[in-house]
Amino acid sequence: MSARSSAGQPAGITAAPPVEVTPAIRPGRIRARRLITVIAAAGAAAGVWAVAGPLAGVQLMARTSAHAPAQQVGPASVVIMSLLAGLAAWALLALLERQASHPRRTWTAVAATVLVISLAGPLTAGRGLAAVTALCCMHLAVGAVLILAMRRTARS
Repeated sequence: MSARSSAGQPAGITAAPPVEVTPAIRPGRIRARRLITVIAAAGAAAGVWAVAGPLAGVQLMARTSAHAPAQQVGPASVVIMSLLAGLAAWALLALLERQASHPRRTWTAVAATVLVISLAGPLTAGRGLAAVTALCCMHLAVGAVLILAMRRTARS
């Protein structure tokens, strides 16, 4: 008679830990989550604009070029640019999922790099410390929402 462990396995052999299988997410659900993420990023930017501008009274002014006069940053431009950034992030992720061997890791690195580079805009074009701070917060809010939420939908 052979010796058996308490788990019913032959002595000296241990059972492998259970493998956790995550169910695949349907493509339609991924698209819906990504669309919600893009809209949420625009909402985050609009929220920062509302707090900084109308509520705190910060004049959100930025220059579009070195010799151009400063222009008011309004809610429409904030939402439109945030939506465009979100759609570009989505497009890049979709492309990397088809082409890259590690799309989640690659996309996250690229997205974080783009976020850091995007901060050069408000740092150099913003007019006044309060405006620069508010504009940087908008960039960081959009970047945080897009990176954290889109990353969760990406194929590893």
